Amino acid sequence: MGTSELIALQLRMFLLMLLGLFFRKKNIITAQGKKDLTDLVIYLILPCNIVKSFMVPFDGNTLKNFGVILILSVGIQIFCAILAKTLYRKVKDSHRPVLMYATVASNSGFLGNPVAEGVFGSMGLALASVYLIPQRIVMWSAGVSYFAKGNNRREVVKRVVTHPCILAVLVGIVCMLTQVSLPSFLDMALRDIGNCNTAMSMMVIGTILADVKPREILDRSILIFSVLRLILLPLVVYGVCLGVGIDGLVTGVSVLLTAMPAASTTAILAAKYDGDAIYASKCVVLTTVLSLLATPVWSMILLKGI
Repeated sequence: MGTSELIALQLRMFLLMLLGLFFRKKNIITAQGKKDLTDLVIYLILPCNIVKSFMVPFDGNTLKNFGVILILSVGIQIFCAILAKTLYRKVKDSHRPVLMYATVASNSGFLGNPVAEGVFGSMGLALASVYLIPQRIVMWSAGVSYFAKGNNRREVVKRVVTHPCILAVLVGIVCMLTQVSLPSFLDMALRDIGNCNTAMSMMVIGTILADVKPREILDRSILIFSVLRLILLPLVVYGVCLGVGIDGLVTGVSVLLTAMPAASTTAILAAKYDGDAIYASKCVVLTTVLSLLATPVWSMILLKGI
């Protein structure tokens, strides 16, 4: 994938967000409609997309690389979770869950998979799908708990464990490990619904952004976070991979996916659980804008290591 294709992929995200913003400004999507769209994404579209993303070839020939990238991804998630717990203690209360979630959850699901395939080919896509397993589990368990504040810990755990996206992760893992073949009508339905994820998620963010003034997009705390998300975290992963001597393809996929902007679900979950959805939307937008520069640079660096 060349620089122009990478930029085109990310510009498509902004076009979809602008459409959501336009329809919300025109009140074609009402306040209630925004809430309904958010529920539709979380309870149907995202789960279908997650299950479908796990349906990748899984055989002995790629088992070693799959194992290495899975262990590496687990380590990255643990490291990010520790950072999320320690870095934002003095941050404004309403901003803290947004930054914590955006630290453990990048936009690897949407941007990462096509970018990994475009830069590293079909094996890059397969490795990316395995890399995403720990992140999907964390973002729909610990990640959701940052926003879903119940009356007690047991209530929060119950809401997280029964979350449709966590259930989708479990179903997806079973499908991948067993290599089960779903009936064609079910497989096509999952694909068709899951393919709506990009458009619907970006449009929901656009409806949230309708309440944000353009001059307020630039935020010092988000600029600092962007440096962490797009430069420092992938730099740490790159250094570890080089130091340990991990295969160049595994290194490339791991670093590239770590360098993705904040997950679009950051804004969606903030809206769902009455968090600071505007601040979360600014976080998604600004990190995505800056990734237009960071992603091509990382891609060129990583390709030289293969």
